Amino acid sequence: MTALARTPEPGSVPEIEITRFRRWHVRKVLTIERRVYPRPWSASLFFSELAQKNTRSYVVARLEGEVVGYAGMMLTGLEAHITNIAVDPDFHSLRIGTRLLLRMVTEAIARGSEQVSLEVRTSNRVAQSLYEKFGFEVVNTRKGYYVETNEDAFVMIANGVNTTEYRKRLDGIRAGVRGPRGAAGA
Repeated sequence: MTALARTPEPGSVPEIEITRFRRWHVRKVLTIERRVYPRPWSASLFFSELAQKNTRSYVVARLEGEVVGYAGMMLTGLEAHITNIAVDPDFHSLRIGTRLLLRMVTEAIARGSEQVSLEVRTSNRVAQSLYEKFGFEVVNTRKGYYVETNEDAFVMIANGVNTTEYRKRLDGIRAGVRGPRGAAGA
């Protein structure tokens, strides 16, 4: 459970700060990991990822200073791969996942990526819907990818993220997550 004064109403657009994931965020991120994933990443895996600054990017979402979500990405040449994205279940339906993905895709473009990929559980329709909004399409299925549950994963890819057309898509998404004072929150 969270230490926030109050949990925002579902569907509201609270001001969310997206900031660089630092070592001291790991403890809270691990708490979210354990709530969201059957086989959570370890602290050492996060520390290893954070140390690879040239090929990785990790951010956290904070509401009133409290970490409520995070996302990570690996960059390889013209492709970026979203390694993880998670939001504390107490804060679902606040568009935090949208803001995190917006930040990751925007950074991927800024760092020269033309394509962004990810894997998602075949049963996770909520996440798939978010990814489709960003132009991701299913291109493959990885059988038994999630070994802890033997669940398949869809491989989803957004191509042409460096185009004007795709930037217009992002502008539309960004407009939908503006905070109460017009701040993007992403």
